[in-house]
Amino acid sequence: MAPNDSAQATDEARDLGAGRRKAARYLVPVAVAGVAAATIGLVPALAAAGDPSLPKISAQQLIEKMAASDTQQLSGTLKISTDLGLPGLGSLGSFAPKGGGSDKSASPDAKLTELASGTHTLRVAADGPDRQKVSILEDAAEYSLIHNGNDVWAYDSGSNQAYHSQRSAADAAKEHGNKTPDAGVPTTPKAFADQFLKNVDPTTAVSVDGTAQVAGRDAYQLLIKPKQSGSTVGSVRVAVDAKTGVPLKFTLASSAGGKAVVDAGFTKVDFSKPSADTFSFTPPKGAKVTQDDGKQKQTFKPEQSLPGGLGGLGDAKNTKVIGKGWTSIAEFDTGGKGIPKAGNGKGGGDAQKFLDSLGDKVSGKFGSGTVFKTRLVNALITDNGKVYVGAVTKDALIAAANSAK
Repeated sequence: MAPNDSAQATDEARDLGAGRRKAARYLVPVAVAGVAAATIGLVPALAAAGDPSLPKISAQQLIEKMAASDTQQLSGTLKISTDLGLPGLGSLGSFAPKGGGSDKSASPDAKLTELASGTHTLRVAADGPDRQKVSILEDAAEYSLIHNGNDVWAYDSGSNQAYHSQRSAADAAKEHGNKTPDAGVPTTPKAFADQFLKNVDPTTAVSVDGTAQVAGRDAYQLLIKPKQSGSTVGSVRVAVDAKTGVPLKFTLASSAGGKAVVDAGFTKVDFSKPSADTFSFTPPKGAKVTQDDGKQKQTFKPEQSLPGGLGGLGDAKNTKVIGKGWTSIAEFDTGGKGIPKAGNGKGGGDAQKFLDSLGDKVSGKFGSGTVFKTRLVNALITDNGKVYVGAVTKDALIAAANSAK
C-alpha cells in the first residue's frame, strides 16, 4: 500500500465511529418481532463472471452509502451455513434448548436456534417496517415467520402447528429495549453487518477490498479486520450493492483459517414490492394453534443453547469486561464451584460426554479450570466458579484469568 493510501485508510478508520450509528439504520428489517436467535450464517452465491469494474470509493463513503440506503422492499433467497465447530443442535438430544420448538408449539424461540449449525435455505420478503416474512425451507416441510402489522404468525408445516401473537410496534420495541423489533434476529447480511459496524473503533482496520458480483448484482467489498492479536475473528467482509447500498453478502473468517465461520449472502434478490398476499396467513384446517396472550414475556435467551447446563451462567453476578475492542473478555462469577454438570437421568451421560469433548483442562495462577471451544467464542471456567468468555483464543483467556484480581 502506498503511503498516501495508508494515511487515507487511517483517517477513514477514525471517521467510522461517527458513521456507525447511521449504519445501524440502513436497509429494511426482514426479521420478525419478538424473536431471538442464535448466531447464524448465510452462504453467498458469487457469479462465475469476473469482478465488476466500479468507480473508486473510500471505506467511509461506502459506510455512508449503506447508512443512506432507503430500501423499503425486497424479496430473495438465502443459503444458510454456519461452522462453529459444534455438532448440529438436533443431535444434542435431551439437552437441547428448552422453551419453545416444535415439540410444544410453532413458537420460534428454539426453532431458529437450529440455524446455528449446518446448511439451510431461507426465503425472505419485506415491505416496509410492518411487513416481513422469513421461511426456512426443509426437505419435506417449511417453517415460516410472518409479521403483518400487529400480527406475528409462525407455522411449521411438518407438525401442522401454528403460533400467533399480537402486539403493537410500540410494545415490540419496548420488549427489545426500545430498539427496532428485529434487533435480536440476524437473518440477513444487513443484520450481521449492523452488529459489527456498531463496534468499529480504533482497534479496527476498515478498507474497501475490491469488488464482487453477488446474486447477479455488482457490489463493493468492505473489509473489516482486528488490529489486535488474540481474537478468533480473522476478518469480516461485507459485499455492498453498488446501486442501492444494501449489504448482499457477509463473511466472517476465523483467525485460525479454514472454512468461514459465518457466510451470509443472497442467491437471488429482487428490490421490487412483494405482493400483499405474501404476508397474509390463515392456519390450515386442523392446525394446532398456540395463542400468545401477551402476558408472558419471551423466556428464551440465546445463551440457553449452550450445552450441558452452561446456559445457567447467564444469571452470574459481578460481571466486568477485561480489555477492549476485538479482544474484550467478559469476566463473571457463577457463585458456585467448578463446571456445571449435565442433567441427570436419561441422556445425561451423552450430554456430559459432549460437554467434556469440548473442553481442554488448563491451569495457571488462577488455579485450574477448563476451556470450552468453538471457532468463534471460547470460555474458560475455573474450578472456583469464575468464567472468562470472549471471541478470543485460549491463550488470551488464560492470560486474562492469570492477571485478574
